[in-house]
Amino acid sequence: MTSPSGSTPAEATAFLAAHPEIEAFDIVLVDANGIGRGKIIRRHELMPLFEGGRHMPISILGLDITGEDVHETGLIWDSGDGDLRAWPIPGTLVPLHGTQPPRGQVMLSMYHLDGAPMTSDPRHALERQVQAFADKGLHPAGAFELEFFLLANERDGDGKVQPARAVLDGRHSGKTEVYSVDHLHGMEPLFSDIYAAAKLQDIPVETVISEYAPGQYELTLHYRKGILRAADDLVMLKRLVRMQARRHGVTACFMAKPIEKYAGSGMHLHVSLQDDAGTNLFSEKAGEKWAPSLLHAIGGLGATMAESMLVFAPHANSWRRFVAQSYAPVAPTWGVNNRSVALRVPAGDIKARRIEHRPSGVDANPYLVAATVLAGVGKGLEERLDPGPETTGNGYEADNAASSMPIDWRDAIEAARGSDFLKTALGEDLHRTFVAIKHAEYLRVARTVSELDYHLYLHEV
Repeated sequence: MTSPSGSTPAEATAFLAAHPEIEAFDIVLVDANGIGRGKIIRRHELMPLFEGGRHMPISILGLDITGEDVHETGLIWDSGDGDLRAWPIPGTLVPLHGTQPPRGQVMLSMYHLDGAPMTSDPRHALERQVQAFADKGLHPAGAFELEFFLLANERDGDGKVQPARAVLDGRHSGKTEVYSVDHLHGMEPLFSDIYAAAKLQDIPVETVISEYAPGQYELTLHYRKGILRAADDLVMLKRLVRMQARRHGVTACFMAKPIEKYAGSGMHLHVSLQDDAGTNLFSEKAGEKWAPSLLHAIGGLGATMAESMLVFAPHANSWRRFVAQSYAPVAPTWGVNNRSVALRVPAGDIKARRIEHRPSGVDANPYLVAATVLAGVGKGLEERLDPGPETTGNGYEADNAASSMPIDWRDAIEAARGSDFLKTALGEDLHRTFVAIKHAEYLRVARTVSELDYHLYLHEV
């Protein structure tokens, strides 16, 4: 049958001819948690994948963070755990850098056996939102920022994670080396491999920054005209950063808050909207302070933020990131050139006017984040929502609607469960799948007796 994803056997034929050295391929499907699940296939299996897809169990999209079945998703025994068919995502067949023997990688998306999209696949949720804008002659563009930690493989004497030593010479620094170029030199061999790997995969990685915590870094990505490809970029970049870090003897950590006394890691999404002629609808015209479309989009994102927080902060650890004065937003505020708000309009050229959506942690699924953000933008435009007054100065001290935000992970799960907006943004099937998986994860954490329990209560109560 013809691939419903748009992939063609010609792509595989050309790739195999260009890379006779490659012996195997990682085939990767991204689940609701953003985890890549799949198989490693041999070279001779690539053509059949592109010609007829690959059978995969439906349950692969109903797993918790550990890979255990979540029966409440309805994707396990309710369907007999039958096979569906995964198809390659066009443009994601790429070589992997530094593997021995040489391997490649291709990302997959899940479909029913008749070719209909499997609606619990997160990428399809984003595709559906992109298509809804396209039907109106509008085209979202964007790029993600990737913050992460490079940690030592060994814990410290207290069992805590610690920043990795420089891979160049083993030098240790426990300081916040924010924006230190010299500090980056110690990780130069690793980042050189990251850039080489990204070039092979056509991922437009640009600036590297030493961020606001020991061992924390940021990679920026060039703006994409298609936001679906921007989400693919982020998924693939996280995989290659993790792989190259491991090859250099350190751990790339994408937890939102791995070190309690320092800032956590965000995954900011920059988004704008173009019409068929390529005009940026968020750019103000002569005589306007701000474009009405920009303000309505911000209004929609602010109005839907509280019920969407489970998408932006999906794990127990995610909620440790939201601390005042930490560069993580704590309320649905907006402002201009202000990093203390949730929705920031960056300074810069009017032609590049965009919204920086700042609530998401790096542990969030970029497909779900982008789908939810687009749905919020769409709601704001359709209903012409007013974003309220701009926040100036310290957004952490602003008089705002912080009380309307979920106070913790459990509150966010319940807000998401009852959200008609989120059902529309993700689709009812994926909404059910995602909330069920998060609730199962919450129960796992809630019943676990941690070391903190012993520290607080063992000899005191």
